[in-house]
Amino acid sequence: MLLLAAHGSRDVRFSATARRVAAVTAQSLPGVRVELAYLDLNEPLLEDSLAQLRGEVVVVPLLFGDGFHSKIDLPAILARAHRRNRALRAVAAPVIGRHSPVPALVDRLTEAGMRPGDGVLMYAVGSSDAGSDASIRARGRELSSVLGVPVETVFATRLGHDGAAVADAVSRLRRQGASRIAASPLFLSAGLLTERVERRLDQIAPGSLVAGPVADHPAVIGAVVRLYLSAAPAGLPHPAVAPA
Repeated sequence: MLLLAAHGSRDVRFSATARRVAAVTAQSLPGVRVELAYLDLNEPLLEDSLAQLRGEVVVVPLLFGDGFHSKIDLPAILARAHRRNRALRAVAAPVIGRHSPVPALVDRLTEAGMRPGDGVLMYAVGSSDAGSDASIRARGRELSSVLGVPVETVFATRLGHDGAAVADAVSRLRRQGASRIAASPLFLSAGLLTERVERRLDQIAPGSLVAGPVADHPAVIGAVVRLYLSAAPAGLPHPAVAPA
């Protein structure tokens, strides 16, 4: 079985998007039972789902940064689940951000109408883990290399006073020749954090382009599938993968 672990959000768009990701993943892994749970704020909570399961389970975190939730929170949840449920044998795969989301970011920008001369503001959640933030910044550099345009990265949880991080990033992009700002959210779903960045961007760079979140892009589904196949014990199905 594959159990997707999403972060959770009070914004209803998040759970709708997570359910869509789960549904498309199930289509891409015929014969594999796919369920969805949340680390916080939504139900079912991951810990509650694990309490009801038996046998081999692969947990794939729908997270782009490899920070507190993946390194501390998730292992603690799994340890408690194993103590309480002796019939459970669950393993955690790496976060989906381990596989590059850049193709999804590129496609979302293209869909939104990115044009030559745009500079990209990429934004993600942010973490207290320096390594996690470093991996996100590396994705920004990769996106810049693929697109051939300047990319500045900000973290939605650390925008500073009056959104100073966004203003500074926009200034840097303009100094590098950007005639318009294209916003690129490294988020599974639109929500309160993406809107925090976008409201500030509207104030300082009216007319900016805003791309959609990555959601159920084939690159996201492909990452989930590869992580499941890599982590699945011999007793779990390793199906021929359907196209995402």
